[in-house]
Amino acid sequence: MTSTVNTGALAGIRVLDISRILGGPYCGQILGDHGADVLKVEPPQGDDTRTWGPPFKDGVASYYHGLNRNKRTMALDLGRADGREALLALVAEADVLIENFKTGTMERWGIGYDELSKRFPRLVWCRVSGFGADGPLGALPGYDAAVQAMTGIMSINGESDGGPLRVGLPVVDMVTGLNAVIGVLLALQERNRSGRGQFVEAALYDSGLSLLHPHAANWFLDGRAPRRTGNAHPNIYPYDALKTGTDPIFLAVGNDRQFASFCRTIGLPELSDDPLYRDAGSRSVNRDGLKQRLEAQLAAFDGRKLVDQLMAAGVPAAPVLEVDAALEHPHTRHREMVVEMEGGYRGIGSPVKLSRTPASYRHAPLSPGDKFE
Repeated sequence: MTSTVNTGALAGIRVLDISRILGGPYCGQILGDHGADVLKVEPPQGDDTRTWGPPFKDGVASYYHGLNRNKRTMALDLGRADGREALLALVAEADVLIENFKTGTMERWGIGYDELSKRFPRLVWCRVSGFGADGPLGALPGYDAAVQAMTGIMSINGESDGGPLRVGLPVVDMVTGLNAVIGVLLALQERNRSGRGQFVEAALYDSGLSLLHPHAANWFLDGRAPRRTGNAHPNIYPYDALKTGTDPIFLAVGNDRQFASFCRTIGLPELSDDPLYRDAGSRSVNRDGLKQRLEAQLAAFDGRKLVDQLMAAGVPAAPVLEVDAALEHPHTRHREMVVEMEGGYRGIGSPVKLSRTPASYRHAPLSPGDKFE
């Protein structure tokens, strides 16, 4: 899917993306997908993620390609006076600036928020940081895996009999990028009323903590330290990966009606009336015994066929797919979730669907540009 016409809700908004690595560039890409004119300014050696491979295309890593669509890219050395002057000329035309420099860096260059907000009062300045500028951890650098460790995410991820485990994708970085987008949109909306921009900050630490539902909610209520439950949900059951006679399936039963339908479908209708399992709380408490009974029964079923039967019966279930199978699934194509552009670029499409102002894909990564359109 390729769309070169800018149909986006943010058409006319100019974004100066001087961030690197993941959270900031991801924010910029989302804004660009929805119509913003995004100019990405990199140091002369380029964003570090250009080297984060393999795989590479023309010497640039796939990691970079996955975060820098719908931008035009130029190089400036902000350590030099002429580079900073060129940046200021661009800031004068921008609605939004995205950066993730270490706290104090831009201030030392004389182009920090306090200085530039006076010169450009309508500017929305978005900073992606590790821990914020102050406090016990203020101004320290933040990295996704380290923040997963510090915010408790690793402690509740992994098998119940195993050790803490990093989530297998940069979930904190990406959610921080999403929070940055939300902050930018809120600030732009408020600017419509006040005529003034403001400082927006999305910190990895805050974003990591924000992901702790329902574990934080459970702890706030009963004070018990959350524990690892593997694929199983900590509060409801069966909400878990279960073995079948072939492939494992993921079952996501959220209420008593779904559980009764599930039991009928697999030939155990009496199970939903068993006092140990007939309501959600009992199923959660007695999950170990329930899992044993279910997997004994499911051993006679073909997993893929069973998923179709369960979904037809209104029971949420899914096959456990590899990444390539997920990306090649017919519904992925139907939802336009794979973008293809000239030059061989392929990437994940926008998950936000707007009826009148849909996302568009106008610039493949590494498209050159030195001014706003």
